[in-house]
Amino acid sequence: MTKVGTVFDHTDAGRYVVKKLPEITVAFWVMKIAATTLGETAGDLLAQTLRLGYFVTTVVLVLVFVGTLAVQLRSRTYNPFFYWTVILSTSTAGTTISDFMNRDASAKYLATGTESLGWGPQGLGLGYPAGAAILVSLLIAVFIVWRHTGLTFAIRDIDSLRGEGLFWSAILVSNTLGTSMGDFLSDSSGLGYAGSATLILGLLGVLLALRYVPAVSNVLLFWLAFVLTRPLGATVGDLLTKPAAKGGLALGTLGSSTVLLALLFGLVGYAHTRERRRARAAVAEPAPVGAV
Repeated sequence: MTKVGTVFDHTDAGRYVVKKLPEITVAFWVMKIAATTLGETAGDLLAQTLRLGYFVTTVVLVLVFVGTLAVQLRSRTYNPFFYWTVILSTSTAGTTISDFMNRDASAKYLATGTESLGWGPQGLGLGYPAGAAILVSLLIAVFIVWRHTGLTFAIRDIDSLRGEGLFWSAILVSNTLGTSMGDFLSDSSGLGYAGSATLILGLLGVLLALRYVPAVSNVLLFWLAFVLTRPLGATVGDLLTKPAAKGGLALGTLGSSTVLLALLFGLVGYAHTRERRRARAAVAEPAPVGAV
């Protein structure tokens, strides 16, 4: 019997595959932006406000990512709580990985009132251009390996452990790259937090318009939008938390993270309820003739 929470997709070949990844809807993108913004504020909360430092926080968050990913990979069905927990862990880990790669421990990058960070090296100081070049190279390498496997890039059709592993590898690297892009725009471009967020929203609007152009691949647009929502989260997170003197709203990392976590938890709860209803409807609906 089909379990509640199992989502099936009927293919042209007449077979059904168990889906472990979500449908791409407006709600998906709202949750993605909320998760990436929370990843920025939570990463800064741990590394800077609590003064654990970029190195220690990165080690801890990478371990959290591995743990949440193991739960997601072992799950036999799509579970919104598992999926969005991994998205959040990649966003939070991506924040501190990017900071560790690109920044140093100078006062320029520290939270107001912070003079030093925790144990360990506090940043490689590569700078945003070098850090972005490394991350872009890594992301291209992931997609090259992915392509050579012959597996689909389309999220709705990923139904194997290897495909899901490649998907999450791309997510972690893209979220780290997106953090670097967002921090560069916020810190070095002169646009400021609000200006940077407006620019990224404009680019996302262009991608949305291209969705209606038949010659443009929707899969390509998805991945471009997925990368761009991360710097949007980074700039919005900085806008919420940074002091007014730097162009922020000075809401703090703790308060902002708490509100964003509550928002994301509510959205994921709604998605979980919706999936259960869809699963019940799928069980009640008779399968097409010839389906296996």
